Amino acid sequence: MAEQIARWVLSLLIGLVAIAQCVQVFTRYVLQTPVMGLEEATMFPSLWLFMLGAANASRENSQIRANVLEIFIKTEAGHARLGVVTEIVSLAVSTWLAWWAWDFTSYSWRTWRESATLYWPTFWADIALFTGLALVIAFTLRTLIDHLRVLTRDRERRHG
Repeated sequence: MAEQIARWVLSLLIGLVAIAQCVQVFTRYVLQTPVMGLEEATMFPSLWLFMLGAANASRENSQIRANVLEIFIKTEAGHARLGVVTEIVSLAVSTWLAWWAWDFTSYSWRTWRESATLYWPTFWADIALFTGLALVIAFTLRTLIDHLRVLTRDRERRHG
């Protein structure tokens, strides 16, 4: 169910951004008349697309990584230990970024800034940063728990 929702939301967002960019390119370069405010309006779904895309990659555990150490590790338990270290570092960085994002979101809520041309509240774009990072933290915790289960199962197997 979560996978279907993620696919639907991300597909909708990428479709909106792609259509907006196509319209902007067509009107600017073919008609020589750009649509006023379209770039500003595109910022909202773009930010949500970026942050929900990052959260989805975390959910699928398909982020871009440099898995150099995995080449040299031969056991499942070794991979799990490396995964635990990796996920702890990821949690630390994500939590620090989420802390900063929450401060920014609180500021955005207090000031209720508006976009320059359309006068839309930027809060609705700004909150995407905190929401995406909160989801990344949740999915990273899930992956960390999975690695710890592998280590526990391996320890029980060895010490049976």
